[in-house]
Amino acid sequence: MYRERAARPAGAVLWTRTAGPGPERILPDGCTDLIWCDTGSAGELIVAGPDTVAQLAQVPSGTRCTGLRFAPGTGPAVFGVPAHELRDLRVPLDALWPAAEVRRIIGALERWSEGGSPGNAAGSPGSAAGSPGSAAGSPGSAAGSPGSAAGSPGSAAGSPGEGAGSPGEGYGSVSPRQGSAAGGSRLTPGGVLEAAALARLRAAPPVDPLIPRVVAALRGGDRVAAIAARAGLSERQLHRRSLAAFGYGPKTLGRVVRLNRALDEVRAGVPYAQVAAATGYADQAHLAREVRALTGVPLSTLIDRPRRPARRGAESQESAASGVSGANRSTALPSGSRSCA
Repeated sequence: MYRERAARPAGAVLWTRTAGPGPERILPDGCTDLIWCDTGSAGELIVAGPDTVAQLAQVPSGTRCTGLRFAPGTGPAVFGVPAHELRDLRVPLDALWPAAEVRRIIGALERWSEGGSPGNAAGSPGSAAGSPGSAAGSPGSAAGSPGSAAGSPGSAAGSPGEGAGSPGEGYGSVSPRQGSAAGGSRLTPGGVLEAAALARLRAAPPVDPLIPRVVAALRGGDRVAAIAARAGLSERQLHRRSLAAFGYGPKTLGRVVRLNRALDEVRAGVPYAQVAAATGYADQAHLAREVRALTGVPLSTLIDRPRRPARRGAESQESAASGVSGANRSTALPSGSRSCA
């Protein structure tokens, strides 16, 4: 089961997922994730970097994971390293953050596991602010409804500084507890992750103002040459800045964004040919080639489309047969550690 809600860092999404049997296909979405899974005594804290292609992830059935998925371009401010250093990787959080800081987070998570409610692992992401089963860009849906991840890059690169909120908000001062919307005030893994991210964002330098404009332009289908020209940069300069912010160049990010937009349309029941035309592919064959190149499977396998348009969130029931997870990229735990950068 997958649930999500808008998170306190601007443009971020807080999600929870309970792993099912078998591997899940995690689609690239241009994001990075901070993930906690309840494996072992204190669980495991992982950073999932931006993927260039889909990855198959498998964790024991029944494992509960809570993740904070950051919009494209926000990850470096949170994790303190250029995004390209995390590309296609899953790494332990303590490889990036000071050990003392990670120990504080683990301590808070241990307190939750000792007295928290397993059924409310992330502070009820679905009930707090958004569509519980929407699986937007997350594990649990057949192709991961990228709308909330890379499918929505306009807000994605939004200013992380906003997410940090007012001065004084940060890990240790922001209460990592679920709000009244979820019916209580217990410590939750989701609240712990949000508070830690807010503290990091507050202390980080402002995000390069070019980044939100690049994401919005790519989402609108603009060509890289035109984006670079408007920014007063050469394509090589734009590529270099994109590597640091997104983990790959603007052309690759544009392909990922376009893929997620197309899958969102397909899930809504739009005919493939219309999807191809509306999302910037030369034709349906071009769409099919890109889907296979980025996800590793044909579109028909990726999305077992019902006879009539399905509601968002219904995809998760169809994914079991194909091994496709809606976890865009940022949701399931990877075969080593996983999330999106």
